[in-house]
Amino acid sequence: MSVRHANALTARWASHLDDRQSVLSGAGAYPLLALLARHAAGPARDELRAVAPDLDDLGLDASPTTRLAVGFWSRRGLPLGEAWRRDVPAPMRGELTGDPAVDQPVLDHWAATRTDGLIDRMPVRVDRGTALVLATALSVRTGWATPFDPGWSQPRQGPWQGRRLAALRRRDDDLTALRVADTAAGAVSLLTVTGDADVDVVLALGEPDRPAPAVLPAAIGALGGGPTRPRHAGPGVTEETVEAFDDHPELRVATVAFAVDADHDLLRRPELFGLAAATGDGDHFPGISPRLNVDQARQAVRAEFSATGFRAAAVTAVAMRAGSAPPRHTVPKRVLRLDVDRPFGFLAVHRDTGLVLVAGWVTDPTPA
Repeated sequence: MSVRHANALTARWASHLDDRQSVLSGAGAYPLLALLARHAAGPARDELRAVAPDLDDLGLDASPTTRLAVGFWSRRGLPLGEAWRRDVPAPMRGELTGDPAVDQPVLDHWAATRTDGLIDRMPVRVDRGTALVLATALSVRTGWATPFDPGWSQPRQGPWQGRRLAALRRRDDDLTALRVADTAAGAVSLLTVTGDADVDVVLALGEPDRPAPAVLPAAIGALGGGPTRPRHAGPGVTEETVEAFDDHPELRVATVAFAVDADHDLLRRPELFGLAAATGDGDHFPGISPRLNVDQARQAVRAEFSATGFRAAAVTAVAMRAGSAPPRHTVPKRVLRLDVDRPFGFLAVHRDTGLVLVAGWVTDPTPA
């Protein structure tokens, strides 16, 4: 099914990140790749189908928080196949005039309006030789079921030592929000921040020496379950007993706000996206139009995590060329603390389907 394949694409992509701050969306790229695969031929079809083998519904149509849009623009006079016209009906199609001064603002406006302004331009740039552009826009906006208390913090150790950061703190009596996955990358503390509708965000803190390419795929793989370790053994987790008015265990979370941007050139690793063969000369997409080859493939992404909620957007685009209470007695209470005070990963997950909408790594949180 598409959700499983889209999550696999996200995990593979994340495994090729370096350890700098970044964000990506396999869920945003997958429908575009699957649509191209349906209308490709030869080696291009085989490569694309290996990455995006089906075009099943991702289960987002009824989502109150998440939107996925597809846009297509072709050069005036470019013949389009009947099967392509059925898959991409007229309301989704636009025309390229061949004048970049006219066409680029139209594409940029489409990207901005379908992401509520989070992405203000189309990631590909058109010129007079551009035959067509195919794009997807994914946007996510959710509030928290339980907001955080904003403040500031100044870590005493680690890579953020001495920096004044925008801190977020929360207390919760639901210890199940914290799970410690036992993965090939070691222990990963997974905190589910529950959204007020159908999207949750999972914060993933690995062991201190584990980088993004290890922690993020491990976190994605652990979403469906798997072996765990005791909560108190998780990275960033401490446990203590305090005097309190009740004996209900409590989870205290301290993390940071962040805003992460990234611009990805998918053709830097075309094999990862099934696009290697499609970049050479040939008749790769006869179902769309004769003698097309991929000229550009890019994704622009932004994600923001605050005290009140989370929002993110990703625009993925391919450009082609033709031919080319009162006081009471106190009792002991068990308290788990999770302190996210060094680089960590995050996953925005559609709750009903398990689709990872965006995944990212935070190294430069919001300053206070």
